[in-house]
Parts: sequence; structure tokens; C-alpha cells
Amino acid sequence: MQKKDLRIVFMGTPEFAVETLRALVENQYDVVAVVTQPDKPVGRHGSVLQPSAVKQYALQHGLPVLQPEKMKDPEFVGQLRSFHANLQVVVAFRMLPEVVWDMPEFGTFNVHAALLPQYRGAAPINWAVINGETETGVTTFFLDHDIDTGRIIRKKTFAIPDDADVEYVYDGLMHLGAQLCLETLDAIIAADGHPASVAQNSVLDGSPIKPAPKIFKETCEIDWTKSAKQVYDFVRGLSPVPGAWTTLVTPDGKETVLKIYKARKTGVGSSAVGTLSVEGKSLYIAAQDELLEIVELQLAGKKRMAARDFLNGMKNPDLCHVK
Repeated sequence: MQKKDLRIVFMGTPEFAVETLRALVENQYDVVAVVTQPDKPVGRHGSVLQPSAVKQYALQHGLPVLQPEKMKDPEFVGQLRSFHANLQVVVAFRMLPEVVWDMPEFGTFNVHAALLPQYRGAAPINWAVINGETETGVTTFFLDHDIDTGRIIRKKTFAIPDDADVEYVYDGLMHLGAQLCLETLDAIIAADGHPASVAQNSVLDGSPIKPAPKIFKETCEIDWTKSAKQVYDFVRGLSPVPGAWTTLVTPDGKETVLKIYKARKTGVGSSAVGTLSVEGKSLYIAAQDELLEIVELQLAGKKRMAARDFLNGMKNPDLCHVK
């Protein structure tokens, strides 16, 4: 088989997926159609529709775009079938029904931002950082009936520095995923559409499977009863988006949401959990075992700022606490 023999449908929505689509286009693969989410209403009244990053790129390069509300819709399935693709590539998209993923003769593979079988789910990048991992990566695997459980084709690893936030890891995996997609396509071509793959159960080493469920606002609340290292990892695993938050209580009892974007471990023993302390222009919050220096934060209704600017505009910050 040669490259020209592959007719590919690409499926994805966010910026993360654009890098892989770009790699396919720039390497002259035959992308016959792109499937992405419907345009999202934005603005105060939702009167403006915002196309996905993938749609914007596809239209710029003259690629046909499909935006189904429901993946099982017979009209969409018929449209998809009309492109006669023999392979589908999925990056950061939604769960596909069997009628879709089983359609091409060479199947459908996904580029997943984790080292499967670890971190199956919607937010693998966040959870790897939150859990303090020193390594993550990307995996290509064939889709089957269950989420992120199909046969593994290829993997690539990526180191997570101790001071890296999720934005750094996201960017690294975005580019690494595009590279791995091309390597996977090379393997598919070399094997006439049927590359070697392994069942995920066969690579289990006895370690517990760590999930990567979707993150909601309540997921992002900081638990100060945990160790400073756990809070530190939690903050960087949610920075800059969606942002870890806590409730700041002022001396008069008023409460406001405080987002924390950057923190620093101190190694200094703490006082009562959740208390604030100030030394010069530095702000500290007590976790379970030690003080954590807060470097960048944002009060509800305010802009993101350095902790020193927060201290300049705050009366008696050392009389506040968080909960």
C-alpha cells in the first residue's frame, strides 16, 4: 500500500487536534472530510456562533466539514459513508458509535494524550499533572466498544518537569501526538492496512488503573488538608485552565472565590491548615504539612495578578484564611 491509497476522515474539535490535522495536510495525506462539533453560541446572549479550531483550519484548506448533532443520525452516517474513507483518525473528539468507528475497512484510530491503559478518559493531561506524574505521553489505538480500551498501535513518552503546568504538557503532547499519528500511518501503510497492535490487558503491570474523568468546577476546589506537594501538583494540573480555586474568608467573614495559578513549595512547617501568612511581599497558605507560597492568583471579578500586587491592595491579609 502507498500513501495515496489512504482516504482519511479526520475527527476532532479543539486546538489540540489541529496540530495533527495540520500534519496530515502538510504531509500530503488525502483527508477527504473533517468531522467536528457544531458551532458553539458565544457572547452575552449566545447570538454569535463560534466554529471549532478544527473547523477553522479545515475551511482554510478547502476540506469538507461535517458537524453532526448526533453521531447516529442516519443523514450524517450516509454523508460519512459517501466519502468512501478507508481509515478514520480521531483526536480530542466525542465517543463514536459502532456504526461510525467500524465503517472504514482499516478501522478508526485515536490519538490519546496519555500512556494507555493509564488515564483513560476526557482529561488525561490534567490528571497526570495533578497526580504528580513525572512522565506521560501519547498513544494511538484502535477504537472499539468501550472508551479508550482498544488495541494499542504505538506510544511515545513525554517527561513532566516538576515545575511544569498543564499548559506546558498540553503543548508538548499536542506536537508529540501529531508525530505519533504520522508514525502510525507509516505502520498502517507498511502493513497494508493492518499494523501490529496489542491488547491493553497485555501491557498491564499490576499497577492500579488511574482514571482521567471530565473536570468540573467542583473538581477544581483545593483541599488544604492535603500535603503541600499534593496541593502544588493540583494547582499546576489545572493552570491556567480551568484554574484551581479556594474560598477566601476575610476578617469580617466575607467570602470570595480565589483562583490560584502558580504556587511554590517552601519546605517550611505550617500552622493551622488554611491560614494565610505574609512575609515581606510574599504570601503563604498553610497546607497539611508545610507552607505553600502563592505566586499568582485571581480574586473573583478581578484580573490575574502576582501575589505581591494582591497584598498591596489587601487590608490585613494575614487575618484571612481559606477553606
